[in-house]
Amino acid sequence: MELKWLEDFVSLAETRSFSRSAELRHITQPAFSRRIQALEAWLGTELIDRSVYPTRLTQAGQVFYEQALAMLSQFHEARTLLRGQGGAPTATIEFAVPHTLSLTYFPRWLERIEARLGRIHTRLRALNVHDAVLSLVEGGCDLVMGYHHPSHPVALDPARYDMLALGTEPISPFSAPGKGGRARYTLPATAEAPVPYLSYTPNAYLGRMTEVIIATAPTRLYLDKVYETDMAEGLKAMALAGHGVAFLPHSAVEDAVEEGRLIRLDRGTRGTPAGQFTLTMEIRLYRDKLASQGDDPRQALTRSLWGAVSDELAQRATEANAG
Repeated sequence: MELKWLEDFVSLAETRSFSRSAELRHITQPAFSRRIQALEAWLGTELIDRSVYPTRLTQAGQVFYEQALAMLSQFHEARTLLRGQGGAPTATIEFAVPHTLSLTYFPRWLERIEARLGRIHTRLRALNVHDAVLSLVEGGCDLVMGYHHPSHPVALDPARYDMLALGTEPISPFSAPGKGGRARYTLPATAEAPVPYLSYTPNAYLGRMTEVIIATAPTRLYLDKVYETDMAEGLKAMALAGHGVAFLPHSAVEDAVEEGRLIRLDRGTRGTPAGQFTLTMEIRLYRDKLASQGDDPRQALTRSLWGAVSDELAQRATEANAG
C-alpha cells in the first residue's frame, strides 16, 4: 500500500466525486480511479459504492475512512517529529518553487520579507510547477510559489488553500544580437525562412505559456524547432550563444538585456506594435490552511511570514492608490 492511496481515498470520501478529487490531486481521472482500485484490491474489499451518484462509501469504506484519517495523522506526526531531529533548525519553512523563480524572483522577494521579519530559516526545493503544487497537496512543503495564468490555472481548492498574488512576470521572445547590434533573428519570419526556435518540453509550464502566445499571435509565427529543454536557463544559454529565438521570463534575462547580449523581439517599431508576442503571468504564493494552524514553531513561523507578505502587499496597494 502507498501513502498517496490513503490521501486519494480521503479526498474521494470528502468530495464524493472522482473527477473533483482527481483535479485536486493533480492527476487524471483514470489514474485516480486506478489508485482507488489498487487500494481496494490491497484491502480485499470494496470501499466505494459505484452503483449510485453522487459517489458514496460502502459500509467498509465508512469504517476505513476513520482508520485512514488516523493513519495519515500518525504519518504526519512522525514526519514532524523526525524533521525536528534533523540538522536544520526546527523553525524552517519548506518552499517548493519552480526552477526559474527559484533563481530570479525568490531571492529578492525573500530579502524584502526578511527586512520585515528578520532572518528566516528556509529550505527550498526547485521543481516544475506541477510537482511544486503536488508537493503542497501531499504535505511535502509549507508554501508554494508559482506562476498562474487563466489559460492554465492552478487547480487548488480555495476553501482549503490560501493564495496571495505577489506580482507579475512577462514572457517574451528574445534573440542574441547580430551585425550592427540588431537582433540576429526576427519575428514573425516567413514560410521560406523560418526562425530557429528554442523550445520548452511539452510538459513545462512555460512551454504551455509559449504555446498560448504562438496560438494567439496576431500573425502566424514561422518557427523551426531546433532545440528543446524544460528549463528557461537552458534556453537562455542557447539564445545567448546565437542558436535561435527563445521565449523567456523577463526576470531571467534582465542582466543580459541590460548588457545588450539579448534583444527583445517585440519591443515595437513604426510598423509593429509593442508586446504583440508577450504574455503576462501572475506570481502567486499558496499555503494549506489546515496545515498552517498548528502550534509547532514551523507553523507559527509560516503564519508570521504569511502575515508579513500580506502587510507588504497591502502597503504596495495603498501606495499605488495614493500615487
